[in-house]
Amino acid sequence: MNKSSLGSAFILVLFSCGAAMSADEPVHQHRHPEGPLAEASTSSARPHDSRQLVTYPTALRIHTLANMRDHLQTMGDIQEALSKGSFDKASELAEQRLGMSSLKMHGAHEVAKFMPSGMQDAGSAMHRSASRFALVAKDASVTGDLKGALSSLHQLNQTCVACHAAFRLQ
Repeated sequence: MNKSSLGSAFILVLFSCGAAMSADEPVHQHRHPEGPLAEASTSSARPHDSRQLVTYPTALRIHTLANMRDHLQTMGDIQEALSKGSFDKASELAEQRLGMSSLKMHGAHEVAKFMPSGMQDAGSAMHRSASRFALVAKDASVTGDLKGALSSLHQLNQTCVACHAAFRLQ
């Protein structure tokens, strides 16, 4: 893959990561400038946020939001590692900070007590997806298959997007 293609792929992944919105802000759709969303964005009224509200104790909410910001930072660090061809580094970041190995570090057992089952499922899917990406990235260190690593990273990112589209913290 030439440098131009690699750069384009990196930018595409970087922009897709921006879709993982803050957990306490309404979801805004930017795909269709016409229709009800366009009308709502031009009025002073906030659009209706249909995500399920999840209430955490204050300290746990702050901790969880900090974890989510760390997840976003990790996604950026992974993208940087991939852009440099550092597949082993990308693999290590994914597993240690996002994958199944990170559950204890994030206090997942404590947080799960306050999550509805769908949110628990989404979190588990994200952690499993990160561990799958870690394996694909590790394989890419041997094969040089950037496409497979980017595809797996996209799947990981989509687990974040799905959860943020369905749930919000209070």
